[in-house]
Parts: sequence; structure tokens; C-alpha cells
Amino acid sequence: MTEPVPSIDLRPWFSGEDRAGVAAQVDAALQRSGFMLVTGHGVAPELRAATRGAARAFFALPTAVKQQYAATVGGRGWLPTGVEANGYAEGTETPPDLKETFAIGADQRVGDPVVDAAWFLPNVWPAEAPELHDVLTRYQAAMRTLADQLLEVCAAALGLPTSFFVPTTDHPTWTLNINWYPPMGVVGEPEEGQYRIGPHTDFGTLTLLDREYGSGGLQVFTADGEWVDAPYDPEAFTINVGDLLARWTGDRWLSARHRVLPPQADAPDEDLVSLVYFYEANHDAVVEALEPPIGRAAHPPVVSGDFIRERLDAITIA
Repeated sequence: MTEPVPSIDLRPWFSGEDRAGVAAQVDAALQRSGFMLVTGHGVAPELRAATRGAARAFFALPTAVKQQYAATVGGRGWLPTGVEANGYAEGTETPPDLKETFAIGADQRVGDPVVDAAWFLPNVWPAEAPELHDVLTRYQAAMRTLADQLLEVCAAALGLPTSFFVPTTDHPTWTLNINWYPPMGVVGEPEEGQYRIGPHTDFGTLTLLDREYGSGGLQVFTADGEWVDAPYDPEAFTINVGDLLARWTGDRWLSARHRVLPPQADAPDEDLVSLVYFYEANHDAVVEALEPPIGRAAHPPVVSGDFIRERLDAITIA
């Protein structure tokens, strides 16, 4: 049986030893499942650990403190349990997702008040968790670098110049969500059809996920129509294609459904922290589907910001 989420070592790409081989592996993985694990990415494990530690310190603060930094989906700050239901993005009415999130995003303004208010809001830095500012700033910079490198690999995987995506990602929108999945003692027994994150696809180009292993963890919907536990490698990032990139490739690559299981009865005290970097494109980038033989389906052009906003609005319930 073919591994639903293959693991790909990026070192031959970075060294130049076998760029064509890495590109071919990426194309095969993203056609088959839309997901891959990547190792050899060069992101220091100490930075990943420091980011998770700072996040846990923030989530441990009293609710009344975190409430001072409350935000809604797509905003900056703390998103409490109850404001988001990802299942709505695919038309499924589900109970709210069982998670808390601290989010930062692109904040380099373009000078247009309407655009800046929609996409380039200032980030919020809680005074009660002063370490967040430094570590999340460094972590998101590492993710931006890796995302741009991965898009170069993706371009090569499509048989295009490695600079193909550069003109549309020189002032991109992005969000870094730190998700805390509390234990059952905090959120209670899950309702019927309730998840830590409900079934959905992601919206942008690439998602870069640093996850912890757990029984209530990530599942991927396979091409065979089955939900399977995503493989875990503590050294790897889990990478998946978003709706925008799938459309860009003319549906050559799959934006796969996935979900995060609720707290499990056999592990009621389990809590997990995931670091999720959602990369998109310039807010005004016009995305036109690649034609055959690369692409496989025709789509009318879309503007990245409009495309993403429609999907963010769909999952917002408070």
C-alpha cells in the first residue's frame, strides 16, 4: 500500500545534488494526497521548542487575561473556543472547534487604509507573556523563508522556472496560528460531530505545520475515501496544499480534507500545541489556473485576497 503522506528529504535540493529527484517526489506526493512530510528543512529544533514553550505559557494564563486580547477569525490575538468551526467551510454545520488559538499575521502595510484594515493589521503582543514577541517573530521569519523555498521546489515540480511564484509573493498575506488543543477536563465531553478542528481544506498556497503527536491528532482524508492518522516525525514539518494553490495548478495538486480529532476517552488529559503557518500570496495577486499539460481543469481567474476572505468568513461563527 502506498504511504498516504510520503516523507521527502529536502537536503538534496538545497545541496544541488538531486533537485530533479526532489521535485519529482513533491509532484507525486501533491498529486496523490496533497500532503507530505519534509525533513532536511534547516529550521532549528531549538526555535520550534522555544515557540511551543512560549505558547504554552500564554495559554496557561487566566481566561480573563487572555480575553483582553480576544480576536475573531482572521484577526490578531487570542481566539477562544467557540468562535470557529472549520467544518462550515465545506458546508457542514458542526459544533465549534475545541481549540484556542493565538494568531499573528502579515503587518507590513501597503498604505491603503481599506487593504491594510483587511490584511495588514498590527499584531497584538500580550504584556503578560513578553517572550511571545521575540520568539514568534523569529519563528514566522523562518516559516516565511521555508515557504518561499518550498514554492521554488513546487515551481520546479510543475516544470516551471523556480522563480515562478516570486512576483505574486513579494508582499504576501500569511497567518501564524498557534493552536492549543485542551484536555477533556477543560473543554468537556465532545458533542456529536465535534472536533478539535472539523473536517476542512486549507485556503492558501501552502500550510507548514509543526505538530505534536497525540491520540486526538491529525487525520487526512485519502484518495481511497478513508480517514487515516497522519504519520508523525518529530523532525519533520507536515506540508499541505491549500485551495488557492490547487486551483493555480489546474487541480493537478490536491487540497486535501483533514481534521483534528477531539480529546479521546483513553487520553482525557492529553493536550497538544500545533504551530500552523498559513502562506498565501499577495492580496491583489490574480491567480490563473495553469493550462494543460500541467493543469487538468480550467478555472476562471481569482484575486487571492477575495478568494481567502470568502473562506475565512465561512468558518467564523462568533
